Amino acid sequence: MELDFSPVWAGFPALLHGALVTIEVTAASLLLGALLGLLVGIGRLNPKRRLIYGICTVYVGAIRGTPLLVQLFLLFFGLPQFNILLPAFLCGMLGLGIYSGAYVSEIVRGAIQSVDRGQMEAARSIGMSYAQAMRSIILPQAFVRMIPPLGNEFIALIKNSALVSLLTIHDLMHEGQKIISVSYRSLEVYLAVAAIYFVLTGATTLLLRHVEQRLRAGGMVQ
Repeated sequence: MELDFSPVWAGFPALLHGALVTIEVTAASLLLGALLGLLVGIGRLNPKRRLIYGICTVYVGAIRGTPLLVQLFLLFFGLPQFNILLPAFLCGMLGLGIYSGAYVSEIVRGAIQSVDRGQMEAARSIGMSYAQAMRSIILPQAFVRMIPPLGNEFIALIKNSALVSLLTIHDLMHEGQKIISVSYRSLEVYLAVAAIYFVLTGATTLLLRHVEQRLRAGGMVQ
């Protein structure tokens, strides 16, 4: 079998455009997932606040216990049943962000709980409120401990973004499938798509490694 990459070169601008869309949907999902993860992670720290703890626990269990593809389809195909019509890009961003938020919340919770409890007690003893102590004392220390696992989650999010092509979003995977539909060179196109995903995840890994090294050089990471 002879490989023919000419359709890939001809459609390379479309693949680059798809890669840009992938970056956009991933970045938007990342922001949403980080915000949700922070709120839910903090909400699961205190079981005594039963309502908040219960809601956060149900969210994490439901999202982590069901496939991402099903969640995306519920948003894209399910919401119209209630006359809620959302653009495909928004459905993809919400689906990925909500899915990622459940995993980020566990990273946040674990990092916060790894900080010595005595620091919270000391902060409260000098008159700080819980929110002030969390913001000024606990979260800065917890953040640097979150970087390695968050990096893994961000890379997984880039790869999971390939599923949004099923919502007609013109991302990298969708553009690759369009090239295949007219060239019938699936192996070559999928190899090219895989290579671009590899570049995206590799660049993310290098960026996160650089951030961690800077923090380590500054004495923030032990």
